[in-house]
Amino acid sequence: MTTRLTMLVIIVAAILTGGCTEPLFTTQRPAATATDIVLPPPSTSGGMSFTKAMADRRSVRSFSSKPVTQEQMSQLCWAAQGITDQPSGKRTAPSAMAQYAVNLYVVNKEGCYEYLPGPHALRPMSGAEAMGQLRGACWQPSVGSAPLCMIITIDVERLKPRCGKMAEQYSLLEAGHVAQNVLLQATALELASVPVGGFDANAVGKAMKIPAPQRVVYLLPIGVKK
Repeated sequence: MTTRLTMLVIIVAAILTGGCTEPLFTTQRPAATATDIVLPPPSTSGGMSFTKAMADRRSVRSFSSKPVTQEQMSQLCWAAQGITDQPSGKRTAPSAMAQYAVNLYVVNKEGCYEYLPGPHALRPMSGAEAMGQLRGACWQPSVGSAPLCMIITIDVERLKPRCGKMAEQYSLLEAGHVAQNVLLQATALELASVPVGGFDANAVGKAMKIPAPQRVVYLLPIGVKK
């Protein structure tokens, strides 16, 4: 009887977690180094209402040259992958088994940076040539005119040991959650954006030196509406 009850509990747990059967919250959170840029603390209250942000959000493909401020960048990164519960490491966007298949990169006139959720910091990856290289790898006019572009990647291998054949589907769903968070946060900051999916993922990944096995699945050009 005890054995049957144990098996029933395991089966129910597997169903509730979509087939993922390992313990939660095992992802590592690297600390900031001396060369990382620690972002200003994000705001976690106030601002535009969620319902107004949903009502006002539109896809915008033409931007002014006005730069996105570091405070705005901080808020956008937090909306995408910011940690909302320090003990568990849970983030603003849901993830299967809290394994976080998504990585976030930020590109502006100063360079390309990887966002580190733990210390809420940007880690430099390349210099001022990055924006030109991104635009050279992606033909989309919106990417060409935006002062800032966020790159969302997925690492399916990160989920495979726990989620098996569902790893890619879960990873893509997670990327969608992250993108919507960013789009709504941009609206709340009175910025404009558009989700871009039409590009050569290999070309963009190579230009931005995205490490394998990460795969670029979304570009989010962001700026002030022209």
